[in-house]
Amino acid sequence: MRKRILVTGANGQLGQSIAKLVSANKDLDFTFVTQKELEFDPLENIDVFFQGKVFDVVVNCAAYTAVDKAETEYELANLVNHLAVKRIAEICKTKDINLIHISTDYVFNGRNFQPYIEADATDPLNVYGKTKLAGEQVLQEINPKGIIIRTSWVYSEFDKNFVNTMLRLGKEKNQINIVSDQVGTPTYARDLAEAILNVIQHSKFEDQTVISNIYHYSNEGVASWYDFTKAIFEFEQINCNVLPIETKKYLTPAKRPLYSLMSKIKIKDIFDIEIPYWKDALERCLKQRKD
Repeated sequence: MRKRILVTGANGQLGQSIAKLVSANKDLDFTFVTQKELEFDPLENIDVFFQGKVFDVVVNCAAYTAVDKAETEYELANLVNHLAVKRIAEICKTKDINLIHISTDYVFNGRNFQPYIEADATDPLNVYGKTKLAGEQVLQEINPKGIIIRTSWVYSEFDKNFVNTMLRLGKEKNQINIVSDQVGTPTYARDLAEAILNVIQHSKFEDQTVISNIYHYSNEGVASWYDFTKAIFEFEQINCNVLPIETKKYLTPAKRPLYSLMSKIKIKDIFDIEIPYWKDALERCLKQRKD
């Protein structure tokens, strides 16, 4: 019997990436829902949506990700990243559904300066990180079958993201300033989508010692936003001068962690996942974008 899988946030980067991957997959039965099809306000809409439906796995890609806007839109960010996660977790617990919830490296304060492992203390610096952490914590309290996957700097060939923004700016301007002292790893949404599919189909996904755990996933390697931008322009042969600047000279409403590199050893070892290097992933994304 094919696993029946619900993916929320279908119109986001990760949701679209999963949909693109599974279009020809006959081993899994997917249902994709957008924000309009599954509204979280009021929360009772979530209960109504699940009535009469049967799923084996829910992949919760729905999230409020506007980091700076979250500083003035706390209630909306908290609704999507925390309260809706609580309701979905309660339903999954009641219906015995496996839940995969996507979280973020922004649950950390960036002062570790060595790759964060899953057990490291959390201390988010901004509203976005705080609401995502609240979602993690309530999910762990309810303890449905499933896992949390933290990721970072997600981009894709779809929608608004850092890569698409830099491509536009690089063609519009002769010179741009990019922060060089925030360090982490870009994540190609397609690679994260493949990792999620590997997890779902892995025999250990039903193992009681493995589920109800937190895992980290990003592409391999280390980069700053400056490094990321330089690589984008080099691959696309864009003649735009990129100047490195410090975070203190580029003030934003939300504080960002200066260091959010995450260790991926746990997810690689348990689910036998091979993770591509970030520059190789970027090159593949840029080719997909042209296609």
